[in-house]
Amino acid sequence: MVPELAKPSAILKEREKVEKIIHNIRSAGPGKLQVISDFDMTLTRFAYNGNRCPTTHNILHNSTLISEECKSKMSELLSHYYPIEIDDTRSVEEKTPLMVEWWTKAHNLLVEQQIGKDQLAEAVRESNAMLREGYQGFFDLLKHHSIPLLIFSAGVGDILEEVIRHNGVFHPNVRVFSNYMEYNEKGVLCAFKEPLIHTFNKKESALLNPDMFGQLQDRPNILLLGDSLGDLTMADGIQNAQNILRIGYLNDKVEERRSAYVDSYDIVLEKDETLEVPNAILNYITEGK
Repeated sequence: MVPELAKPSAILKEREKVEKIIHNIRSAGPGKLQVISDFDMTLTRFAYNGNRCPTTHNILHNSTLISEECKSKMSELLSHYYPIEIDDTRSVEEKTPLMVEWWTKAHNLLVEQQIGKDQLAEAVRESNAMLREGYQGFFDLLKHHSIPLLIFSAGVGDILEEVIRHNGVFHPNVRVFSNYMEYNEKGVLCAFKEPLIHTFNKKESALLNPDMFGQLQDRPNILLLGDSLGDLTMADGIQNAQNILRIGYLNDKVEERRSAYVDSYDIVLEKDETLEVPNAILNYITEGK
């Protein structure tokens, strides 16, 4: 059906279930499909040539737009909260208030930096941010078949959009739900807009945008892409969902997290920096349509 599923990096716990979901989505056709994806380390690379690639927050952290003192404080926050975020022994309920705490502190630090809206494009250009190999085919195929791509991101929406724009694939079918900056009359960052989106509350985007998601209720089939266990719930706010295929990128701490990912995602892509498998599935689903 999809030969790429035999790649060494692809792990399927229940192959028959995966094949059935893909078959059902293909039978219904692209007009019944929507794609819901995380951004950082899902649509973007985790690493390139052995070096970590930056997230949208990291792009700001690595830029000249923020002071060394701010960078130091943000690194301290990362060291404290990131191990909590990826600790599979803690419940989401336990982690959620701590994630709100982390994001709020990080955003407050960024607001203190007086970042100008017109400086963001340059920060992205100078960064090492990279979309995954095969991104052009992924974005273009979805555009060609008018399949909505909904990106739910706990990153910085302004930076995220700039990365997609910089790569020339910000097509009309792309919608982004993320943490957006608010600017004063001089175009300087003065706050982050509500609601705050962190790793574990992305599904609330659907509940907070009923008109937008109401328009998509005639697309009950979902291809979901994520890189954390928190991403698994991104489609939970979508009503009338029928067939959901969940693909998870396992980028980091592979050995200790493998079993949790394999138990939760339909397809796990281990240390795979490409969109080869999602593209192959999309090509199969849309073939001849």
